[in-house]
Amino acid sequence: MERLILIETSTALCSAALAEDGVITAYRESSAPKAHASLTAVFIQEMLEEKGLTIADCDAVCVSKGPGSYTGLRVGVSTAKGLCFGSGKPLIAIGTLDILTAQAQEASSETVIADTSETVIADTSETVIADTSKTVIADTSETVIADLIGNPSHIVPMIDARRMEVYAATFKRTDAPANHSEATPRYTQVTETAPAIIDETSYTDLLNEGPVLFIGDGAGKCADVIKHPNATFIQCWPKASAMLQPALRAYRERRFEDVAYFEPFYLKEFVATVSKKKLF
Repeated sequence: MERLILIETSTALCSAALAEDGVITAYRESSAPKAHASLTAVFIQEMLEEKGLTIADCDAVCVSKGPGSYTGLRVGVSTAKGLCFGSGKPLIAIGTLDILTAQAQEASSETVIADTSETVIADTSETVIADTSKTVIADTSETVIADLIGNPSHIVPMIDARRMEVYAATFKRTDAPANHSEATPRYTQVTETAPAIIDETSYTDLLNEGPVLFIGDGAGKCADVIKHPNATFIQCWPKASAMLQPALRAYRERRFEDVAYFEPFYLKEFVATVSKKKLF
């Protein structure tokens, strides 16, 4: 049995999950402000106790590695490292944009449907599927792709970096390998994770090729300026439950991090400033 602890703290949502044999068997999340430090370890302890397990019963700890909030990532990585140091379990790190892409692919089995020809902005803690030929913005703790959207040619996950800046990458739709039986298309990253300033010309070449899904907590503001008919936007936070498939692949391929030296990818470089006041 493959049993993994999954930790996602890169944005305003703090979440953790327990996966057993490829299934999420326990999950916790909170969007309470500044609660990551007080809740992350509690969530993990609760889930293990709920299942009658300890860290010794788990095979690996997986954490989001960014890009993301400095404080949030520091909490998640510190918690994961502590668990790994204390138990000797391996550490797996998954990029936040990979998590959002996996989250988008989980798609269509979820439920609430809105059918409209206008722009949709849904602010809800419930699952939202918007069936529309126009822009979709879903601000929700559950993320799905509308049936009408189908399988976009590209997915662009993005993390808000303030103003009109985001950290983003592009994932291109590819056919599933012959040795995979899943019907869901796979997406391969084709650009490096990098900062971008969004304007009305952003991603024009991609959008001219076909449908593009923009997903993440930076997607909402892009909808204000990108008006291409092939653009769809889902405003959401990455979740620990969406880490399952990339974490399993990393575990099976033995792609582990050096627990002592691993560092996450912060949105902004941490800069220490020196006070202008004379200290001595």
